[in-house]
Amino acid sequence: MTDQRHNAPRRYFVDRRGHRVLIGLSPEETAEFEALDLASNETGQFTSEVRARKGAAADGEVRWHELYSKHAGAWRAWIAQSRTARAPDSGFVNYD
Repeated sequence: MTDQRHNAPRRYFVDRRGHRVLIGLSPEETAEFEALDLASNETGQFTSEVRARKGAAADGEVRWHELYSKHAGAWRAWIAQSRTARAPDSGFVNYD
């Protein structure tokens, strides 16, 4: 079986300052998403640190989902666009 971890397209780009930015998010939104993601524990529940900063765990979780949804939608659109652009180049590959 082929290891796909090193062949999958990246979900981010590197900006001019050398920071990773998630596709579909601004640099500020990426930083916010990463902070919320790190503050959540493995069960998906937000820690007391997020509650103190955001006022309630639910607020942080809602914001995390908003940012993730924005990123995921842009990612899907980017992948679809990439597949469409590659399709004429590889007649033997079915990208659908």
